[in-house]
Amino acid sequence: MTKPTHEFQRRLTLFDSTSIVIGSMIGSGIFIVSADIARTVQSPGWMLVCWILTGVITIMAALSYGELASMMPHAGGQYVYLREAFGPLPAFLYGWTLFLVIQTGTIAAVAVAFSRFTGVLVPWFSDKNSLLTLGPISFSTQQLLAIVCIWGLTLMNLRGIVAGKIVQNFFTTAKVAAFGGLIVLGLFLFRNPSTVSLNFDSLWDQPLSGIALAAALGSAMVGSLFSADAWNNITFAGAEVKNPNRNIALSMALGTIAVVAVYLLTNMVYLSVLPFHGDASAATAVGRGIQFAASDRIGTAAAEAMLGGTGSAIMAVFIMISTFGCNNGLILAGARVSYAMAKDGLFFQSTGTLSGRGVPARALLTQAVWASLLCVSGSYSNLLDYVVFAVLIFYILTIAGLFKLRKSRPDLPRPYRAVGYPYVPAAYVLLASLICIDLLFMKPNYTWPGLIIVLLGLPVYWFWRRNNEQPPSPLI
Repeated sequence: MTKPTHEFQRRLTLFDSTSIVIGSMIGSGIFIVSADIARTVQSPGWMLVCWILTGVITIMAALSYGELASMMPHAGGQYVYLREAFGPLPAFLYGWTLFLVIQTGTIAAVAVAFSRFTGVLVPWFSDKNSLLTLGPISFSTQQLLAIVCIWGLTLMNLRGIVAGKIVQNFFTTAKVAAFGGLIVLGLFLFRNPSTVSLNFDSLWDQPLSGIALAAALGSAMVGSLFSADAWNNITFAGAEVKNPNRNIALSMALGTIAVVAVYLLTNMVYLSVLPFHGDASAATAVGRGIQFAASDRIGTAAAEAMLGGTGSAIMAVFIMISTFGCNNGLILAGARVSYAMAKDGLFFQSTGTLSGRGVPARALLTQAVWASLLCVSGSYSNLLDYVVFAVLIFYILTIAGLFKLRKSRPDLPRPYRAVGYPYVPAAYVLLASLICIDLLFMKPNYTWPGLIIVLLGLPVYWFWRRNNEQPPSPLI
């Protein structure tokens, strides 16, 4: 019998850590958001540029975060970095937003995506099949399966970090293998020469130019950036990574580069089997094209174009694997932030304890309860739209903390130093700031509500601090 530890166990190898990065990043977004990007930028070339810029920005952020991760390989990751650089208030606002919307909302959205595509194979799981109606709230079989998925993975992670990583490694490996198959099929076996010629002959043909094009590109990147998010989740579990001074930074670099490559190749598949432009009223996937894929399910449309009627079922299984593995990584990592906040007296005290299996069991359960409520409410999609802007703000602030700590704590050991410092981190701050400014003007209905969600954490912060006189103890 395993002896209870009541402490974190460093059981995550480089492979495990990279698996969490890849598995958490790839959910359902890559199968959907390119349709909206295509309608926004209006040309195949600029759609690819959107994904390339997303990749460059994400890799720059991951390379910059590596230094912070090597300095502070503790549970909580980004929350800890913000606290050490700027104090407890900005850190709490990040942790508050992460728990309230970012992590739990993503868990809910990914779980519903899993159940939605399960419904392709088992039609009983449908948002139309209501089990219970209470006023404006309807509880469907689709929501039921989503909640079962959340709780099943939560219970698995309660068994310990080893159980969690086994699930993660299996589904990430299956996911990567499935993407390999999709890329081979789309680029080599089912590549449509006439479609390729049509798309690449008009690679840059679109009516936008200058500031209008730049604004459209920044707006379009909301979807691709969110699809490439969660690359930092491994930092949340920093206390459980072996040789963390090396492996956390390396896993983020390897994982983000691998996912960016997969995303670019997948978009090349779309352009190889589906025409970019289409007719929204067309009866076939090819007729609707990339821009007007049914319900934006461009991955399913590509599979239908390659494999006919069976393509939908095959893609449904593919997305079920992708979303299930994604949610395991999100569930595993997210609870570690609540744990770190509780240790600072800024969250429910009970969530700051570890079980005998060395996991934050009560934080995992609290996270599952809130994510389940978001599933039932159906509000997770709007909330996630609102906080994309806030997510970028917190990334900018965290990387700015890298500069601050270089000046305020030059004596700290830095086993890994940010690649290209100060130019790469500064370039990230600049590019991300430009996107934020663009969103303020192009999507104000999303940006301001996101800021309000963050600011709602202020009275909550004062409440926790009033009930906890002892300020958080610095780790460094």
